[in-house]
Amino acid sequence: MSNSFGNIYRLTTFGESHGLAIGGVIDGVPAGFPLDIEAIQHQLNRRRPGQSALTTSRNEADKLVILSGVFEGQTTGAPIGFVVENSNQHSADYDSLRNVYRPSHADYTYQQKYGIRDHRGGGRSSARVTIPQVVAGAIAMQILATQGIKITAWTDSVGNIKIDKHYSQLDLSTIDSNSVRCPDSDKAIEMERLILEVKNQGDTIGGTIECVVSGCPVGLGQPVFGKLQSMLAAAMLGINAAKGFEYGMGFEGCAHRGSEMNDSFVADASHENGISTSSNHSGGIQGGISNGQDIYFKVAFKPVATLLKEIATIDQNGYEVALKAKGRHDPCVLPRAVPVVESMAACVILDALLMNRCAKI
Repeated sequence: MSNSFGNIYRLTTFGESHGLAIGGVIDGVPAGFPLDIEAIQHQLNRRRPGQSALTTSRNEADKLVILSGVFEGQTTGAPIGFVVENSNQHSADYDSLRNVYRPSHADYTYQQKYGIRDHRGGGRSSARVTIPQVVAGAIAMQILATQGIKITAWTDSVGNIKIDKHYSQLDLSTIDSNSVRCPDSDKAIEMERLILEVKNQGDTIGGTIECVVSGCPVGLGQPVFGKLQSMLAAAMLGINAAKGFEYGMGFEGCAHRGSEMNDSFVADASHENGISTSSNHSGGIQGGISNGQDIYFKVAFKPVATLLKEIATIDQNGYEVALKAKGRHDPCVLPRAVPVVESMAACVILDALLMNRCAKI
């Protein structure tokens, strides 16, 4: 079950970083939907390595091959099976790590849990396993678009460099105009400089990604254990290197008074049921259920754990060793994580939409 995500719209993934391929099976896709394969590939291209000097130089085409569930450009209602081949592994770069526990990696925990681990690129714990999530999310976004729902994510901060504007003041169409995927051009330049600086030092840097879901109808989510924000949090914190999640007012808003944070209801003929709110500190979710406003949230990503500088650790026998990693690694995950955040949000929203329709039958 740990390799599957979702209820009705359900993704099961398989594969390792240095295995033959990464792949998945998607259940719950309605039959007869015209699928734009190029749009799915575009999302994979946004996630793929080797895009710029800010990302790992691993050169993978990440070419999608659909095995089932699509006929003459349309979904059949059968499970959609797909693979993306691994073609540019440098497994020898990891030979020195066979018996060493890398700090802040999954090496130790995997070894203790399973008694065996794939040391090549992290195996199943590699960020490369987010490929199926992007495929499933790209399909979900195409379906959601027919319902007027749009999902957009971008890099909000890198280190201490942060966008200081509300997303409504940003031109989100410019997100892909720079390699860091930041819609604030001035901040993007600063972010890029910082990432390159830490890369040249053999170090890494973290930050946050912000995401907004617009056009979401009222009523998605469940009152108690299936709250929409809980579903989103589980999806986001399941992404490699994710360390935190907040939505709406978030942590900062909790320091304010209720009189400052309450969202008053107002009559608005342009909104569903003729009702809107004067503000949106709730982040589009109240009582675990969407209220028709924009759903917006942030995800915090830690600095990449693999450093290209010497660090102290121990091996499987408990001996202290000095480790200097080899290979090709991201100095910052944020630019490539943007499409992953979008994709997981799309999977959650589509799943909630399908569940909501079942609840009303």
